[in-house]
Amino acid sequence: MTPIRLVRGFATVGGWTLASRVLGFLRDAWIAAVLGTGPAAQAFIVAFSLPNMFRRFFAEGAFNTAFVPMFSKKYEAGEDAEGFAREAMSGLATVVIALTLVAQVFMPWLVLAMASGFAGDERFDLAVRYGRIAFPYILFISLAALASGVLNATGRFAAAAAAPVLLNIIFVGTFWLLPVLGWDPGLTITWAVPVAGFAQLALVWIAAKRAGITLLPRMPRLSPEMKRLARIAAPAMLAGGVVQVNLLVGRQVASYFGDAVAWLYNADRLYQLPLGVVAIAIGVVLLPDLSRRLKADDIGGSRHSFSRATEFALALTLPSAVALVVSAGPLTSVLFERGRFGPEDTIATALAVAVYGIGLPAFVLQKVLQPLFFAREDTRRPFYYAVVSMVVNAGLAIGLAPVVGYIAAAAATSAAGWAMVWQLWNGSRSMGDAARFDDRLRSRAPRIVLAALLMGAVLWLVQIPLAPMLATAGWRYLALLALVMAGIVSYFGLGALIGAFRLSDFTSAMKRSR
Repeated sequence: MTPIRLVRGFATVGGWTLASRVLGFLRDAWIAAVLGTGPAAQAFIVAFSLPNMFRRFFAEGAFNTAFVPMFSKKYEAGEDAEGFAREAMSGLATVVIALTLVAQVFMPWLVLAMASGFAGDERFDLAVRYGRIAFPYILFISLAALASGVLNATGRFAAAAAAPVLLNIIFVGTFWLLPVLGWDPGLTITWAVPVAGFAQLALVWIAAKRAGITLLPRMPRLSPEMKRLARIAAPAMLAGGVVQVNLLVGRQVASYFGDAVAWLYNADRLYQLPLGVVAIAIGVVLLPDLSRRLKADDIGGSRHSFSRATEFALALTLPSAVALVVSAGPLTSVLFERGRFGPEDTIATALAVAVYGIGLPAFVLQKVLQPLFFAREDTRRPFYYAVVSMVVNAGLAIGLAPVVGYIAAAAATSAAGWAMVWQLWNGSRSMGDAARFDDRLRSRAPRIVLAALLMGAVLWLVQIPLAPMLATAGWRYLALLALVMAGIVSYFGLGALIGAFRLSDFTSAMKRSR
């Protein structure tokens, strides 16, 4: 077996994802400045969320959950992996094209399902119009997700990880053109969505061809392999549906509280930075690695991969979560407060950021634990766990909304995340040594927690003298940079001092990823 270089893979995917998220911040800050939190902004958020919701349901979620382990094992055993990928591509394309046509007809009902609070005002008509333009994005991005799964399974992570950067480059370029061309801002950025999807598909398709796998469509057929893929994918699709129900519940609750849809969206973008960098890196790299190791009956290697992924997750996610809770106000103010995004929007968004921060470690740990099941082609138990998580989310979001308002949606999301982690952890106890932590992780985990808490204390103290600068237009970026540097230096310095990790663990990974 040719092993996947796990830490190098984490660094490669995480680095490109970080670049994408930074550009995404620029995109979202620009949207907030140009559109504010008004009707056009909220309509675009719902329209853009629709193809992304189904994309996670069909492609990156359910489909790739089943496809990547099967493709990885065929690739490892030399069993015509390319032919299997072509069949899967044809089947996926057929389903997604049909979905796109249906969505064009039923777009008003889809918008109501996403945000029934829009009914009867201008947000509804805008969201329907924008939704019909943006929805074809799902076809391009679903096929791009399949091509990315092929690349990841062969240990080639760079092109697939770089593809999302194109989306944000096209968005940023569109914003640069707006003042010159005088186009309608809402319509223009909506048209940028399918254009970006096509660009992403082109990038990963070419990369897969260079890797020796040409993804040409063929007439779809229900072969024995496709039937098996469908059987494995079905529970994962249902689990993906449960996750999307959670998102729908949160957005429905928010749509009844003024500009809360935009507040929660901007808060989501902020905590998605560490979530994306760490969770995506782990999910992308760990699943094919575990699948190939299980095919080779490498129990020790599986345990090592699982432990290193958990260690990587804790070392980067816990300090991020603490920072989001302690410094939510300064982060939101500096990154978003400009143009039509005012101080009252900052306060509301910052509260949501802090609540999401509490759930951040859970969202990442799910990406560590789920591959233990998916690599064994077990998609049923994660579905059952997701149903329980959905009940927790819906009960808290709807039950708490009359008491605490829009923030109930964020609190429910975090609570449901931790409920999912507990179930995944408990369910993995029957998997033997491959799903158990090694001695190194058991020694380092408590120290990582301590280092993150100490960093939080440092951030809280540093914010006091920096407060006047953080509120001054000419100094706030420099002040935020100083705050971020204080957190980085204190965490890595104290962490290395108490033995939470070795700095060489991170520097060597960055060198190997170049």
